[in-house]
Amino acid sequence: MNLKLQVHNGVAAVGREAWDALARPTGDPFVCYDFLDACEASGSAVPEQGWAARHLSLHSEDGALIGAMPLYLKGHSQGEYVFDHSWADAYQRAGGRYYPKLLSAIPFTPATGPRLLVASGADTDSVRQGLVQGAVMLCEQMGLSSVHVNFPPESEWQFMAGHGLMLRKDIQYIWRNQGWTSFDDFLNALSASRRKSIRRERREAQDGLTIRTLSGDALTEAHWDAFYAFYMDTGSRKWGRPYLTRDFFSRIHATMADKVALVMAFEGDTPVAAALNFIGRDALYGRQWGTCIDKPFLHFELCYYQAIDFALKHGLSRVEAGAQGEHKIARGYLPSPVYSAHYIADPALAEPVARYLDQERQAVEAERLSMLAELSPFKVR
Repeated sequence: MNLKLQVHNGVAAVGREAWDALARPTGDPFVCYDFLDACEASGSAVPEQGWAARHLSLHSEDGALIGAMPLYLKGHSQGEYVFDHSWADAYQRAGGRYYPKLLSAIPFTPATGPRLLVASGADTDSVRQGLVQGAVMLCEQMGLSSVHVNFPPESEWQFMAGHGLMLRKDIQYIWRNQGWTSFDDFLNALSASRRKSIRRERREAQDGLTIRTLSGDALTEAHWDAFYAFYMDTGSRKWGRPYLTRDFFSRIHATMADKVALVMAFEGDTPVAAALNFIGRDALYGRQWGTCIDKPFLHFELCYYQAIDFALKHGLSRVEAGAQGEHKIARGYLPSPVYSAHYIADPALAEPVARYLDQERQAVEAERLSMLAELSPFKVR
């Protein structure tokens, strides 16, 4: 096939209709035009912050758009959740230049989703190959150190292994519906001690508060003002510098309110805490949270239990609650594999990284199985 590759300095250069013709059928809220455009147009993921868009589009001989890949020229490794700082340090100590690099990912979003978008009716393998080769070719043309693809689905991850990228595996904690129809059904699948603990945590967290889940027309800019204050306070203490601007949330409100589930706690009429979720076709994705009060178990209630309740009520099969957090296991979120793929141009760095990844994948899988065996909250069958 005679395919044409183009590089774009923003998703707006591709256009909503063209991009979403590929993205919307996936059902993933983060790869859609509106989310990416909100990141870029709000000043959150822009060159000044170390995120310079270099999105790829792939066109057939007649000019039709048949593939796309979200891609950024990164000046650092912040906001990625797949940690390669040690690779960068080692390469730079050896005299190499690790940054800038190319990253295919959704900014500030450690959620598994498509990275190689393929038009309906197009040959999937040919389009995927064209996009992967295009990213590697761009890396080489620009004289960059590497290409990284973070949180692709397993099928894309395995495909990239056959096209020169090295594979990495990590763990996230994901709740999956095993046929339950209510929160009580879910609780009944747990051991008696865990069931008792969760009920106590929920009682204490909810005491004195009203909790509402806001979506669509129920959301207002006042809700986002309150949430942003929580986000800035929590983010400043946890990360040092929150990534998202206030304008990002206004843009999400204007274009994606129906894909948002904002769980908000109130004392009377005053919002005191909130957790932001995005709604996918078959999953709820937990993102940021924050609070202005110190209340035991409130984080668990807003981020984990309310998310499970929402998923059950809306027929969603899973809740992805973000990166890290072994404490999630006790609340029904079990360790699950997540993936990344990496191309490193210099063999002097690529070879030791490949050896490291071979060992790391085995260790990660052994750790995951050990946690399932030792820490699962579910009844032994």
